[in-house]
Amino acid sequence: MPLPVLSDTGDLPPGIHQCSLQELVERFGTQTRQRRVVASRLRRVLVLASATGQVARIIVFGSFLSEKAAPNDVDVFLVMEDTFKLDGVSGEARLVFNQPAAQAHFGASVFWVRLLACFPSESELVSGWAVRVGGEARWQTTWHR
Repeated sequence: MPLPVLSDTGDLPPGIHQCSLQELVERFGTQTRQRRVVASRLRRVLVLASATGQVARIIVFGSFLSEKAAPNDVDVFLVMEDTFKLDGVSGEARLVFNQPAAQAHFGASVFWVRLLACFPSESELVSGWAVRVGGEARWQTTWHR
């Protein structure tokens, strides 16, 4: 199912919208130079995370998923398999799993958790990310590897 039309405020409608990385980049990563830069950052983060072979779900949220011409960064939440071991990750990939380092190096706010920590379930965790502190609905896209 394609991503929905943006609202009058220039955002995706609140909720969880599934799509592929290709669809996400085509929709939000080509319109301006800054959007192409941010889309490139997103691709790099996801290539490095996926190289672990342990990504269960990827959630993208924030201003990248809007009509804002120049989003500063991209916000990513990774759900990793329970067997994921950070000790086995080195080099540039290790930066993906350290939020301050990911922001500084990639220009991406990256958060992550193992499936086991998804309380009470993965679907509840994902649904929880669809609501901001204070109860305001947030838009997001999600896909499984």
